[in-house]
Amino acid sequence: MDFSFQVIAVSVVAVGVIGFMKGAFGGGFAIIGIPLLALVMDPIKAGSLLAPIFVATDFYAFRYWRPRTWSRPDLAYLVPGLLVGVLAGYFVLRHVNRHFVEILMAVTTLLFAWLWWRGGAAVVERPRSKNKALLAGSASGITTMVAHSGGPPLAMYLLPLGLSKEMYGGTTSMFFTLGNLLKAGPWLAVGELTAGFWGLVAICLPAAFFGVWAGWRLHHRLNQAQMVRACYGLLVVTATKLLWDGVAGALGWG
Repeated sequence: MDFSFQVIAVSVVAVGVIGFMKGAFGGGFAIIGIPLLALVMDPIKAGSLLAPIFVATDFYAFRYWRPRTWSRPDLAYLVPGLLVGVLAGYFVLRHVNRHFVEILMAVTTLLFAWLWWRGGAAVVERPRSKNKALLAGSASGITTMVAHSGGPPLAMYLLPLGLSKEMYGGTTSMFFTLGNLLKAGPWLAVGELTAGFWGLVAICLPAAFFGVWAGWRLHHRLNQAQMVRACYGLLVVTATKLLWDGVAGALGWG
């Protein structure tokens, strides 16, 4: 792996952004930092680099997102769906055009955010649903495998539940900790695990940890309404990026 100053600088900024999202919102928005990495390395190298950084960052975040912030009733159904989704995502990568999956998920997410805005941008609490949780977990597992973007399906399930901002963030964090552990092996298996690779990982880790801390500070400054609005705003940004990737990929635009 290229160990130039440009690669180091861009990688540090990218993982810092990803860590910030982990600390502020519990994770699921890694796609916002990934385009930065794409400026200096191909997607396979980027995925391999992020795999161990994700896992280390997730465990570091446990100092903030502690077990009391996890919604166990929701995780009980989301996690089995995640397992199914990751396996299905592997199948999609091998046999299905992943760009169509990206487009479908992006359009669904943008529709979800638009309906929220049309409804007055208010949270209308809905009861838990085992079937919806399984579906959300599965969809998140698929999109996190094919596009590093598992946040939208999970958010579409959790946001209408009216969880406190701490419970939302902690549940999201725990969910993606498990997801990143599942993904780490396959991504490392296709990576070039040279001394330069591990050196770049070591350089990036402090930035990831600092990002988690900075994100956590922002999390505490936001009230419940601000937190919800920020999450919906990030959904729109993420879905727009996902839609662009899907359309560009399907049409062969680079």
